[in-house]
Amino acid sequence: MKPELNPRLKDTLDELVYIYNQSTFIHSDPISIPHRFTVLQDIEIIGLWTAILSWGLRKTIINKASQLCDLMDHAPYDFILNHHEKDRVRFFEFKHRTFNTTDTIYFLSALQQFYKTHHSLEEAFIPSKGTENLNLEMGIDSFRNLFFSYPNAPYRTRKHIPSPLRNSTCKRLNMFLRWMVRKDDQGVDFGIWKKISMHQLFIPLDVHVETQARKFGLLKRKQRDWKAVLELTEVLRRFDSMDPTKYDFALFGLGVMNKNNFPMSN
Repeated sequence: MKPELNPRLKDTLDELVYIYNQSTFIHSDPISIPHRFTVLQDIEIIGLWTAILSWGLRKTIINKASQLCDLMDHAPYDFILNHHEKDRVRFFEFKHRTFNTTDTIYFLSALQQFYKTHHSLEEAFIPSKGTENLNLEMGIDSFRNLFFSYPNAPYRTRKHIPSPLRNSTCKRLNMFLRWMVRKDDQGVDFGIWKKISMHQLFIPLDVHVETQARKFGLLKRKQRDWKAVLELTEVLRRFDSMDPTKYDFALFGLGVMNKNNFPMSN
């Protein structure tokens, strides 16, 4: 039997969502990079890449993603679709932490091969059975399998696109999915994907979200893994069944902004 919801806690979380889900926060967040573009494919290409690079200092992430924009002539879709192998030479020096040249060159190759036969990256997250009763957990794994189905996929690059079936939190992919799928009046997330619904999304679980979720008593599992993602997302769905990942703004924002003295309901 599930414990009763604490309405005071819901009010607290909703207030935090209101505070942090604001367009004024875009400029200091990696989501500012895809916000430079208006074409669907531009947004999702640089959005995916920015999300995959999102570990470490946010300023550094933004700088590295900006460098990618420069290397793709500020036209990600056109560059991915039409570039030649010789054009990849300029990327040889690009790296971010453990994401190195091998990973970069494969991303260019895989994305080019994907867009030759597909309109949008959203299709890669939808298994062959379609969107009816879509299990996004399997959708993430389907994306990973497709992404590494192209010739000469380096084994080392697989670590950058994990799978929930391997019990990874898949934090960066869940963040990317939130960017693409969620839509509200605040204009932070894009909401440009229509086949995947907001209620199917999973919370992007990182150390900031985990720490605050534990302080609020929202997460009991000791390990930070996919089972913890499922546990926390299920709790958040009880606060808002149609839009559970809006609470990413509350938990992540509170953690990053170090507002540990925010009044918590209990």
